[in-house]
Amino acid sequence: MESMLNKLKSTVTKVTADMTSAVMGNPVTREFEVGRHIASGGPGMSWRIYNGTKKSTKQEVAVFVFDKKVIDRYQKFEKDQIIDSLKKGVQQLTRLRHPRLLTVQHPLEESRDCLAFCTEPVFASLANVLGQWDNLPSPVPTDIKEYKLYDVETKYGLLQVSEGLSFLHSGVKMVHGNLCAENIILNKSGAWKIMGFDFSISSSNPSDAEPKYVCKEWDPNLSPLCLPNPEYVAPEYILSISCDVASDMYSLGVLIHAVFNEGKPVFKVNKQDIFKSFSRQLDQLSHLSPGVLSQIPEEVRDHVKMLLNVTSNLRPDADQMTKIPFFDDVGAMTLQYFDSLFQRDNLQKSQFYRGLPKVLPKLPKRVVIYRILPALTSEFVNPDMVPFVLPNVLLIAEECTKEEYVRLVLPDLTPVFKQQEPVQILLIFLQKMDLLLTKTPPEDIKNSVLPMVYRAVEAPSTQIQELCLNIIPTFANLIEYPSMKNALIPRIKSACLQTSSLAVRVNSLVCLGKILEYLDKWFVIDEILPFLQQIPSKEPAVLMGILGIYKCTFTHKKLGIPKEHLAGKSLPHLVSLSIDNNLNLNQFNSFMAVIKEMLNRMEAEHKTKLEQLHIMQEQQRSLNITNHMNQSEETKNTPSPATQVRNVSLTLEEKQRLAKEQEQAAKLRSQQPLAPQSIKPATTTPQAKDLTSSLMNTMTSVNNLSLNSGTRTIPMQGGTISSTFPAGPTMGGMGTMGISNGFNSPMGFQTGGMGMGMRPAAPGLYGGMATTTSTPNFNALTQNQNQSHPSKPTDMSALDSLFTSNKPKVSMNQMAPKPAPGAIAPSPWLSQFGTGQPSQTAPMQATPMGMTGVQGGFGMQANPFFNPQNFSQPVASSTMNTGMMKQSASVNNDLKDLFG
Repeated sequence: MESMLNKLKSTVTKVTADMTSAVMGNPVTREFEVGRHIASGGPGMSWRIYNGTKKSTKQEVAVFVFDKKVIDRYQKFEKDQIIDSLKKGVQQLTRLRHPRLLTVQHPLEESRDCLAFCTEPVFASLANVLGQWDNLPSPVPTDIKEYKLYDVETKYGLLQVSEGLSFLHSGVKMVHGNLCAENIILNKSGAWKIMGFDFSISSSNPSDAEPKYVCKEWDPNLSPLCLPNPEYVAPEYILSISCDVASDMYSLGVLIHAVFNEGKPVFKVNKQDIFKSFSRQLDQLSHLSPGVLSQIPEEVRDHVKMLLNVTSNLRPDADQMTKIPFFDDVGAMTLQYFDSLFQRDNLQKSQFYRGLPKVLPKLPKRVVIYRILPALTSEFVNPDMVPFVLPNVLLIAEECTKEEYVRLVLPDLTPVFKQQEPVQILLIFLQKMDLLLTKTPPEDIKNSVLPMVYRAVEAPSTQIQELCLNIIPTFANLIEYPSMKNALIPRIKSACLQTSSLAVRVNSLVCLGKILEYLDKWFVIDEILPFLQQIPSKEPAVLMGILGIYKCTFTHKKLGIPKEHLAGKSLPHLVSLSIDNNLNLNQFNSFMAVIKEMLNRMEAEHKTKLEQLHIMQEQQRSLNITNHMNQSEETKNTPSPATQVRNVSLTLEEKQRLAKEQEQAAKLRSQQPLAPQSIKPATTTPQAKDLTSSLMNTMTSVNNLSLNSGTRTIPMQGGTISSTFPAGPTMGGMGTMGISNGFNSPMGFQTGGMGMGMRPAAPGLYGGMATTTSTPNFNALTQNQNQSHPSKPTDMSALDSLFTSNKPKVSMNQMAPKPAPGAIAPSPWLSQFGTGQPSQTAPMQATPMGMTGVQGGFGMQANPFFNPQNFSQPVASSTMNTGMMKQSASVNNDLKDLFG
């Protein structure tokens, strides 16, 4: 690796030293910077060609340098001959100006070490391209080594040489005298240029119609640099010391042969015995074999054979050669037309440029880039031609690599970006915007391309605005988001609001709708949707454009509209627009479809949110209950809860809550657990004494109030009922009055409202309310108790308080008769009111009525009235058949004995 670096370093040092030593001190270096060695050419390949730039203008040039060290081996007079010959050639070239001749930028300058002059930029000589690499840098440049001529380049190059000879022969009356591959230079664009006029011969009588040319006799003793290339010289020049324009045509024939045969001439010449070689060559030319010209294309083969004819008069002249069918190639003609554009007017140019896009794809890329593109870009100085040239330039740019585009195309396009007239320029750029944004560097896009787009959006021409708005969505994905957000979107919104053109307003909305996918969700919600409410016009097209933006935003996966915005802004706006009178039925249906879709989604989203919130609340409530129970357990098990509270820093509200929870927990602990109680026989110790005493006292007061009342007949279904019970004041209009304590079955009081007659009575306890009298049948109660307690007498001590104090107190247990063995003992207290068994004439027989629906099981022992059966009468079948109920005399007598 180190050896390779050293070798490279020595090579560079050597080349630099050679160049420096060769050009150092030459006046050319005052105005031009000399670069690297790129090629060689001229007579004997004696000129080294360097690239360079003009210091003042930075214009690219080629610097031709002849190093005098090359001729150090010659004697002085020979050196002078060589120098004079070289000077003559350059001076003659400098005086001649023609597109087919190499253009001299700076005349020949001589120094002690070298000769130098500057020309247009040069690629290489034709000899270098054909494989003759004498006087080239080492190693040979890759671009020269790998260079291959395309057919169109060969055809047009030979045509250019023919045109150059035609200019010399017809215009200047001059014979070149040394037309060969070394004196054909390929410039930077690939054009073939003639140089090497060292041995040119001008006509001795230029004013006469028939020019005469006088040539020198061939002197073999002269240096090769003082003689033409013998392999390209016509036979008559050597053998008969005569020459004319036909001699150059012979040289052209040999050149054509060399081009198609890798640089080989028709015959090899022995320079030591030149006359003998040419004599032999003359015989071969007289009988030219077909194999000699086998590599030459068939359409030009006959013309080459004619050019190589021994008789000079039979050779075609230069003007005739330019018109042969071989050069009627579309590519060659295109390149020829470009070279003559400066002679055309704008109309001819515009017609040519219109047809050029059909030809460009048929041409090699190298030809297009280095030959056609410079000619096209040179027309940018003519504003009228830019609309015709620009499409072709952009078509070429599509085929260029990004590096080629930046280096060759963009520098010429940058000034055109700023042109606003004619308007077609802007339209063309907009149509190719994807190309510009793809290949242009970001900095140039920001500084040149996007400002052009902004100008188009704000252009006074509605046509430009419409086209721009239609094209922007096609390259929106290539625009950087900050530029789109901060520069492009505001201009589109401004164009939509300020324009008076309906088409521009609609296209603005369509453009926004198409580029929504490249925008941020919240930017759309904050900037685009509020902007829609600012649009003043209500034309159907505008309304549908607004609807389209809402729909695109609503349905797009990346965007979407939140339900809050839907409810508060979007839906009210759409609803107000939907009832516009300008809309037809289909447009109205479109509005309603979007509105319904928004409503459905809003409903679904909010319903889902509420359901989730409800679930979370339920979970939190369950968690709180669990925590409360755990805290209660911890409070119960913890000996000093106040200590725990003090250990934790709590707020006042938390402390109040904990105190209430502790109080509730204490109350819950103090209460006995609730459990159902079974009915047990009454014992000597009364239970629920207060309830029974209060109830019996109430009954006693009711009976005392009703003792003085007469008997009443209560109409029933099918008859009347006589009762010896006095009427007592009850609440009129009531049917069955239910009494419930929350634990027992309801008590049903059968009153006169249930199928029994009602009549007004004198004001009683309830302030003159209509009352009815119901006569309870205690036989049913006796039967019920007998059935419920068959083996144990009922403890009636709880009823002792019913007797007044002026009579001797007799316990109810003492009043009860002793039951016979094996018989059911009736309640002694109930015996005071009626017999133990119902008779067929039992009064107050009616359909039993009661209330159900509440579970029993509390206080049945102490309060036998809580049994619903105590308030219903047993039904006697015989009585029900007759429809009449009779009074019980035994019950009446017992009550008289009891109460006096």
